Amino acid sequence: MKLILSFITAFIFFFQNDLESLRNSYAKANQSNENTQAFISNAEKQSGSDAVTTGYKAAAKIMEAKIVKQNRKALVKSGATDLESIIKSNPNNIELHLIRLSVQENIPKIVGYRGGLKDDKAFILSNYGKQNTAMKSYIKKFAVQSKTMSDTEKASLK
Repeated sequence: MKLILSFITAFIFFFQNDLESLRNSYAKANQSNENTQAFISNAEKQSGSDAVTTGYKAAAKIMEAKIVKQNRKALVKSGATDLESIIKSNPNNIELHLIRLSVQENIPKIVGYRGGLKDDKAFILSNYGKQNTAMKSYIKKFAVQSKTMSDTEKASLK
C-alpha cells in the first residue's frame, strides 16, 4: 500500500513540475520569438491530457503562427478551435479562461479571435477569490502585464 501511495505522490509531483514549467514558459512566451519557440517546444513535450495542459498546447498552436511563415491561418484556426472546445468542456476552469484571455489580448486584431475578452476578464475577476494561493499568484502576474484589465481591476486582485 505504501508503494502505491508513494507512486501516486511521485506521479503528482512530477506532473506538477511539468505544469509549473509549462506555466513559466508560457508567461515568458510573448517576450521574444526565442521564448515563444521555447514555450512551443515545452508544450509539445507534455504528455498530459488534462484540460489545462491541453489548453496550453492549443495556445502553443496559436502562438506558432507568430513565428512560422506558412500555414499561419490554419494554426490559429486549429488552436482556437481546440481552446474553445476545451473551455466549453471545462467552463469553470479559471486557468483556461486566463489562457484564452492572454492569447486574445496578444493576437493581432485583424485575426478576429477576440470574442472572449470581456467574458474571460469578468470570469477571472469574479472567481479570483475562490482560487488557491499559487493560482492567485499566477493570475496576479498575468494581470500586471494585461492590456485588458484596468488599474482598478488589477488592484482588486489581492
